[in-house]
Amino acid sequence: MATTLKLSVLTDEISQDFGHACEVAAREFGLGYVELRAMHNKNVMAWDASDVAEARKVLEQFQLRVSEIASPIFKTDWPGAPKSPFSPKQPEFGADFTEAQQDELIDRAVELARAFNTTSVRLFDFWRLDDQKPHRAAIDERVRQAAIRVGKKGVTLNLENEPACNTATGAEAARLLDAVRERALMLNWDPGNAASRGETAYPEGYAKLPKGRIGHVHCKDVVAKTGGGTEWAAMGTGIVDWAGQFRAFKKDGYGGAISLETHWRGGLTPEEASRRSMAGLKALLKQAGL
Repeated sequence: MATTLKLSVLTDEISQDFGHACEVAAREFGLGYVELRAMHNKNVMAWDASDVAEARKVLEQFQLRVSEIASPIFKTDWPGAPKSPFSPKQPEFGADFTEAQQDELIDRAVELARAFNTTSVRLFDFWRLDDQKPHRAAIDERVRQAAIRVGKKGVTLNLENEPACNTATGAEAARLLDAVRERALMLNWDPGNAASRGETAYPEGYAKLPKGRIGHVHCKDVVAKTGGGTEWAAMGTGIVDWAGQFRAFKKDGYGGAISLETHWRGGLTPEEASRRSMAGLKALLKQAGL
């Protein structure tokens, strides 16, 4: 495997103005890739033909490729289970889709992947339950069937470890990947998310992961809050050992994308916060010899 990482950013972490976000990503950050989640406050899964055409034109203008379609697939309550305490009252990132729409979203994600010349689509494994055990096997099977569905069409699903969902840490991701072995299911490894659930993402969480099943990486940092819990931080200012993680990627031959998902604001505009976090990310890569 190649060891040259593909540096990317979620455009809506910079701006909802897609053209401006891509200009910053390409001309200021010097990137060749971006990740698509929302533009003009409209979730990528709801983009119509006009939205897709607009985005493709902008990407071509700035010579950018798409690292991943950051879909909200399976960010819903698991049917038949008690409502999750993490189920949001308002749509996140413009995503307002029901459990009944999920197969439709999976098929739409395949269409979007083809339209944007990528094979990678993100998904989750439902809002986190207080007790997963009665539902875990069925959730695994739902994820497996989704992977089979897209795998036949040449697309890979990257399941993100998400603190508000049932797979939140490296340990939980390792369990899921062992249970669902279809090659069309990979991991969108997010050390910041794992750290926010109390795991030492690197080295402990990462050590548990099957390295050949990491398909995409999200980069953000967290700091511990007084009294417990965490909050988002600029890359390189938090508790995640990102330099160590990057060195491990190099050693283990990871050649996929690493994508800045800023989240942290620090009283700044999204653009300025992303600018500072991208600078921190690049400094960490340099520290790691990448």
